[in-house]
Amino acid sequence: MNGTPRLRSAFPSTPQKKVPNNSASDGRSPNGPGVSSPWTRTVAEPEDPNAPVIPFTLIDAPTQRLYAFAIYVALHAWRFYDYFSLLQDDVDSLWLFLKWAAIDGVFIYGLPGMKVPWLEWSNVTTTVLFLIHAVLDGILMFRVPIPIEAWLVGFARIVYDRELSVSERRVNPADILRNSSHILGKQIIHILPEGSAALNPEALPFCLDSSKTSASIPIHINQTTPILIELLRVDLETNQNETIPIPTKQIRALKKQAEKSLSKQDTTSPRVLQFPIKRTGLYRLQKVVDESNLEVQRRMSDTLVVECPRASVASVDNNRCRGELSNLALDVYGTPPLKIKYSRSVNQMDSGFFFQSIQPENLISPLIGHRSTGALASRDDIDVSWAQSHHVRVPLNETLNTYGSWRYSIDEVHDACGNVANYSSLRNDDGERLPTKGVSLDQHFNVRERPVARLPSSTSRHTLKVARGESVRFPVSIESQGRGQIDPPYRIAYQFTPMADMPPSGEHGVNSEIEEREVTDLRNDPAIKSPGLYTLKSISSRFCSGEVLEPTSALLENPPEPDVIISTENIYDRCAGNSIGLQVDLDLIGTPPFKLFYEIQQRGSKHTVQKTIRIPSLRHQLELRPEEAGHYSYRFRVLTDEIYGPQSLTSKNLVLEQDVKPPASAHFVTRDPSTTVCIEKGAEFDIRLQGEKPWTIEYEIVHRGKRTKRKVKDIEGDRYSLATEPLMTGGEYGLALISVQDKTGCKIFLNEEAQINVRPSKPKASFGLIEGTRTALTLEGKRVNLPVKLTGEGPWSLSYRNLESSTVSIARLHDKNDKIEVSHKGTYELSAVEDDLCEGAIDETAKEFEVQWIPRPKIGVPDYAVASRKGEKILKKDVCEGDEDAVEVNLTGTPPYNVKYEQRHFPQKGSTSLSIKEFSAGLGRASITMDTSKAGLVEYKFSELDDNLYNHDPRKHEPLVIQQRVNPKPTARFATPGKTYKYCKDHNAGGEVIPIALQGVPPFHLDIGIKPHSSTKPETVRVPNIESNTYEFRVPSRLLTLGNHVVSIRKVHDANGCQRKWDFDAPHVPVTVADPPSISPLDSRVDFCVGDRISYLLSGTQPFNIFYNFEGADRKATSSSTNFRRIAEKPGNFTITAVTDRNSDCKASTKLTKLIHELPSVRISKGRTLEVDIHEGGEAEILFEFWGTPPFEFTYTRSTTVRKGKKAQILETKHEVSYDHTKTVRASEEGTYEVVAIKDQFCSYSMHKQSGNNKQSQKLLQL
Repeated sequence: MNGTPRLRSAFPSTPQKKVPNNSASDGRSPNGPGVSSPWTRTVAEPEDPNAPVIPFTLIDAPTQRLYAFAIYVALHAWRFYDYFSLLQDDVDSLWLFLKWAAIDGVFIYGLPGMKVPWLEWSNVTTTVLFLIHAVLDGILMFRVPIPIEAWLVGFARIVYDRELSVSERRVNPADILRNSSHILGKQIIHILPEGSAALNPEALPFCLDSSKTSASIPIHINQTTPILIELLRVDLETNQNETIPIPTKQIRALKKQAEKSLSKQDTTSPRVLQFPIKRTGLYRLQKVVDESNLEVQRRMSDTLVVECPRASVASVDNNRCRGELSNLALDVYGTPPLKIKYSRSVNQMDSGFFFQSIQPENLISPLIGHRSTGALASRDDIDVSWAQSHHVRVPLNETLNTYGSWRYSIDEVHDACGNVANYSSLRNDDGERLPTKGVSLDQHFNVRERPVARLPSSTSRHTLKVARGESVRFPVSIESQGRGQIDPPYRIAYQFTPMADMPPSGEHGVNSEIEEREVTDLRNDPAIKSPGLYTLKSISSRFCSGEVLEPTSALLENPPEPDVIISTENIYDRCAGNSIGLQVDLDLIGTPPFKLFYEIQQRGSKHTVQKTIRIPSLRHQLELRPEEAGHYSYRFRVLTDEIYGPQSLTSKNLVLEQDVKPPASAHFVTRDPSTTVCIEKGAEFDIRLQGEKPWTIEYEIVHRGKRTKRKVKDIEGDRYSLATEPLMTGGEYGLALISVQDKTGCKIFLNEEAQINVRPSKPKASFGLIEGTRTALTLEGKRVNLPVKLTGEGPWSLSYRNLESSTVSIARLHDKNDKIEVSHKGTYELSAVEDDLCEGAIDETAKEFEVQWIPRPKIGVPDYAVASRKGEKILKKDVCEGDEDAVEVNLTGTPPYNVKYEQRHFPQKGSTSLSIKEFSAGLGRASITMDTSKAGLVEYKFSELDDNLYNHDPRKHEPLVIQQRVNPKPTARFATPGKTYKYCKDHNAGGEVIPIALQGVPPFHLDIGIKPHSSTKPETVRVPNIESNTYEFRVPSRLLTLGNHVVSIRKVHDANGCQRKWDFDAPHVPVTVADPPSISPLDSRVDFCVGDRISYLLSGTQPFNIFYNFEGADRKATSSSTNFRRIAEKPGNFTITAVTDRNSDCKASTKLTKLIHELPSVRISKGRTLEVDIHEGGEAEILFEFWGTPPFEFTYTRSTTVRKGKKAQILETKHEVSYDHTKTVRASEEGTYEVVAIKDQFCSYSMHKQSGNNKQSQKLLQL
């Protein structure tokens, strides 16, 4: 058998184990025992490509096939397990389908690869098997119902389809119903293609303005040559309409122009007539007449020609100061809703912005939503005021916080029709905007820096000094607040009080003056000359006001001219009592340091010695002790000080002469005695004394050229603290020790001096300005640095408080123009200040600074949208499930806004659902659609809100909560829907009670339909004011007829105003009306047609005997069920005479007569196929001939001409009535005309439903 040849398609034989031809099983060579072949070790046996994956020596082929089959069965068992689990649990069907498709693919495609005999399929077979399994997986996993019973019944009817007829013989219904001889013939009419016209079918936008005074609207004409075109124009301002006729001459010119763009051979393409218009309005194609004076079909569409959208920038000043608001607005004109795109560049760095949905409030326009091409206004009431051009101003207000060049440019404007004004193309190669006539599209700002002015810090410690009659530069320095440069000129203002009018406090007097000076060169300007107090008040540049920082005051003095008073005293040697020198006391007037030039002349000598003394103070003691004895002359020549130049002393003749023929002392403890005290306070110095107590000291206080001498007597200690009286004037004081005298009575001149610096005024504190005011507007919670101006010497201790709080804060400041940091809003007041030495005062005019917060965004609901309130919650009016509703919310803050809200649904039963939604709004009002898809309580919690300035802060935001109750639609159902209720024909009480369960809010209103099986239209019973949730319904006896009925609930309405209506699948219960034994027709008609089934309902105990008469012959039929049906195979009189059942020997006599009529017939064109060609506008006659009982109603269709390979399509269906056996109809449209349904007085016949009665075929005939 192994050698039997096999076809390639046959199953392969099970392979046997092969033994190598060149060797025995024991490994010996065939050449002889014990001799090995030389090729045994060097040549390997070739590998068989068809060998199985699992060798047959391990598992033989039948066992492998058994294992494969077992795996296949196990996979099917697993598959059906998943299927039954799918029926019980709601598992993802798609996942299971993909899972089993993958498993089947691996198994089916992998099995041939195992090389098991009889399981090595071809690729085609494998693919077919996989597709069959994939279809099975889809049927199982997607739970596709398999109508096996219906398939069997259908197959049985194909094999044997017979019914009992009224003649008590079995007939095939198809032989009766499919009699095509009832409708014969058809007529085919050929006609030239009909022309059409359409206005702007592509819905192109058009607009007019001063630069574009006309537009061409396209009129598309197809397969026609019009001689008259009329356009309807509706004025946008007045809503008045007018008719614009286009004469034939102009039409020809437009058509000729349109044909230039087409080739001469192209005769089928539509022609596009470009009709020019010069006025705005709504245009509609009203009438088109062709050469045959017939009106051409036109497509209803409207075209809007509006004013072109435009925009401009409201012109403002080009120069702004840093920190100011832009205070800019964009004026947008056009048909709303509008969109505008603008750009902003700051120092050549561009950024783009886009505003959408710019429209006036309460705008109602069909252009707001998406619309397809068609009519924009109704035919009867044309109101196009919504298409008028509107002016909307869009404010742009932002802080100009960057120095440099700012530019706002309008790029594009879009209107609702699609018109676009593109201004970005109006630029040159360098990107600069080309000039536009009368329209401002750009706004350029030069944002300038604010100047800052101050005096040197030394002016608060030292006065300015200048020689009398000379001037000095007011030492003001001017800087910029930022990085930008500020060019002169500057304008400064300062307050001046002459020295003579200054009060002792060192402040300005009542006679002070405010002077303004323009400064162009800070190296020389401004110059001041008059002595007095100068205080800098304001600074401004050419464009911006600035800020004045401390120190702001300087005191200018004219010191006295230098002078000297000389007094002398001989110096004696106390031991010898001889004069050893001359002690000269120099009392100087002027401004130290001094230089005194004098010369020494010794008698008898011609040589003169020139000497210069540098005197650092106002008093100096010079000891002239020559080394040699003699007569000496000392002549003082010139004196200079710090302010004045050399002053000659020659006129004073200051000459000293002496013949040169230890004392008490006193000196300051410190080497360089000096101190600083507050005004109106005294100074103290420690003095060490030498000699014999008690001592007497003489000292003097020098200030502003005035000397005040004092003497202290009877000093007992060698260390003495010298205290001055309170110093009432600020400035520099000198305290000089004049002399000291001890017990010996010798008075010794002293050369000791101390400096006292008296602060010119008490320290003062005041708030500075931010952008010219003492009010700061900032974001909530943001820290603000309040500027503080301080006078005196740092560091300072400043006390302040917020007037809204009683807590006093203390700040340690180190700069005269320092800042205190605050984080709360309110009015801050300075209460006290101290510098490093003195207690100070607060400037009453600048002691308060107000910090305000920019309001956070808020969301609210207009009052008219609020039905009631429940605490913090807003309750809207209840709505019914499925009704549309919306709520408007008001938004305050800085647009645009971003709103996020939580929508919670609290159903009457079940768990709560939550969904998070968000939206953005560019204006202060937005509309939110309420969710009414499910019943229950719906809560909208607006949990997050941010605007252009504030991000959402849950601690600051007060959520807006809106609640609305969605009342469920009431429901009604029968308590026992599967029960059949029985009624007796003779009982007027109505039989059983049908309980109905109601859900909703009573009282209820019910509409109950009662439909007998013999009727197509149910009777409706209305039950009002049901006060409970249950109702017992009795069917009125007047509505019951013998047979089966269906009682259904059609509509229910409750007290909430909600209703539920069932058009399909309404709750229903069956009701039977029985009269044993009795028979009643299921169809109350008397007249029947051939092919109809005459059905009766039997009541009683089956089986039944039915006696009837047909064609004069009495017949008997038996029915084992409660239904008795016979098909009418031919016309005649069919009468039921009696009926009996099994439990009754009585024959219930009756007379139920049915007249069976022959089906009507119709023929077109004598029953033949007739083709007629007519010209456009012509007519053809179609002859219809009828057989039956008039009047005749027939339905015929006009369909496309049948072409090879294509099915005809019905274009038109018409219904006609004829009271005679013939009727002629005129037709002017192309197509195939044939009758699809015919009806006479009693019967009807249809190509789709071959036979029927008048009522059953009513819908068919009314197509």
